[in-house]
Amino acid sequence: MDPITFCSQHKTLMHAADRALVEALFAEDQAHLFAGWDSPALDDSQKRGFLDALHLVDKSYSGGLIGYIRNARKLLSDAAEAANPFEGFTPHKPEMVDLSGFGPEYEAAEEAGLAAFADSAVVLVAGGLGERLGYNGIKLDIPVEVTEGTSYLAHYASVILAASHRRKRAIPLVIMTSRDTHDATVATLEQNQRFGLAQDQITLLRQELVPAVDDVAAHLALDGPCQLALKPHGHGDIHMLLHTSGTAGRLAESGVRYLLFIQDTNAQSMNAAFAAIGISEKHGYDFNSIAVNRIPGEAVGGIARLEKPGHPPLTLNVEYNQLDPLLRCTVSPDGDVADEQGFSLFPGNINLLVIRMEPYLKVLRSSGGIIAEFVNPKFADDSRTVFKKPARLETMMQDLPKLFVSGEKVGVTVFERTWCFSPCKNALADAAAKVKAGGPPESASSAENDFYATGRRKLEMAGMQVVETPATSFRGVPFVTGPRVILRPSFALTLADVKARIRGGSIAGNSTLILEGDVSAENLTVPTGASFKLATADGTSQEIKDFTAPADSGFEIMPLTDDEMQDPSVPEFLRIRGYRIIDRRSSGTTTE
Repeated sequence: MDPITFCSQHKTLMHAADRALVEALFAEDQAHLFAGWDSPALDDSQKRGFLDALHLVDKSYSGGLIGYIRNARKLLSDAAEAANPFEGFTPHKPEMVDLSGFGPEYEAAEEAGLAAFADSAVVLVAGGLGERLGYNGIKLDIPVEVTEGTSYLAHYASVILAASHRRKRAIPLVIMTSRDTHDATVATLEQNQRFGLAQDQITLLRQELVPAVDDVAAHLALDGPCQLALKPHGHGDIHMLLHTSGTAGRLAESGVRYLLFIQDTNAQSMNAAFAAIGISEKHGYDFNSIAVNRIPGEAVGGIARLEKPGHPPLTLNVEYNQLDPLLRCTVSPDGDVADEQGFSLFPGNINLLVIRMEPYLKVLRSSGGIIAEFVNPKFADDSRTVFKKPARLETMMQDLPKLFVSGEKVGVTVFERTWCFSPCKNALADAAAKVKAGGPPESASSAENDFYATGRRKLEMAGMQVVETPATSFRGVPFVTGPRVILRPSFALTLADVKARIRGGSIAGNSTLILEGDVSAENLTVPTGASFKLATADGTSQEIKDFTAPADSGFEIMPLTDDEMQDPSVPEFLRIRGYRIIDRRSSGTTTE
């Protein structure tokens, strides 16, 4: 049926904008979207809802729905032909500052970055649910640790709140939500009084979904009659949302000079934040990727400086499956090989960014914040025309340098891996399989393990003696059960803060230490099995000296039984770990 006849048959349902969009879709070979409209099983309310869904996509995607189809068709054609996106480019090591060894350079960078944080804003990309982990809620609600039950959002807010008090400026927080997470994020903020942040300190930007496609001809996929199949477009949308909402401009007008982009479930990122901003200040980086040393061949993108005759150099993340073949056909016949330390020449991308506001605004105005898209279809057979499942176009926020045309300075700051990167993204069984294969688990339990380990590391660097328990495992994921150390941001924002507040002392074994507020300790001893929390209220301070925490039953970590792992009455945030932590100090209450 031709579109004019179709629209005429449904004229009582359609207004002028509907007809224009439907005719455009027919012209793009999308008539299948309206097949079966004459079926009595479809009523007008379903059809109206479908038209409204099409209009929402058309409005939310730059270039509209027709632009999306055409972009998809071009990118899918390239994918079917296995086109090389880096054809003609030669990779080189990027400009890089290595802070993985800590030392004076690290502490100087952290001091400078903390000062500059007064003129910064945090952008939190949080569009995902925890279903992949076995957690039916937003990932921001998952606890970083289950000793006291601090959620990821609470942790990020506590850093921002402490820094705001220190720098005497309300540091803004921007959260990118999605259709799946927006309402729950709003509810969490309201139920927790925004974790102490002011209402005008937080901005929520909601990301819309994009259509999935069934084949290289970019036929839009359906989940059923009048049900458009929609999928996330990727975290690269944050740039467009910051621009179109006016948020970036508003932040710049308020004095913000740097934006720190972080992910939803990587609490360790805040350990590197200040030092990375300090490096951007010192070296004049307009775009600074926080990175880790990368093992050759691991499934982490490598950041490279790409050069091509007639083109300005481009420092960019190259996905791991593209890096090795690119190296083999250019500078390294053996591919992605290790240096003398066992690391790749190309640091690992972890999607943590520091961007200077002034050049960022120029890029947003010239591009609309539209990041170059890519598609990663899973082909059903060698014909490379039909997919195993629908695909969609995606964007990544770290691809912003593709838009740089004015000589923007791009650099990389490398940190020790667990210091800045220990994400919670894999279900427990998947994490155990990754450990068995020699990879990082990146689960709720491994993230909690590294959270405590970083606390112990900070105490050691401050001069406290730390004796760990032997490593064990829960459901196949390694875990060091103690000491469990929690250093709240109100106690210390930087490594220098820890060194100033901790002098001597020791902590050992399966013990727990929590430091919060304006407190300090000289020669504090926390013996095996003890638990000690030193905390003060706002405006008060406390110092202890030559003190030994009394032995008590403390906090006990206990594995969940097989029955408990299947028991819906056991909270999901415990079942995704495989253990619980019980507070036996007095009341015997648990972290549930």
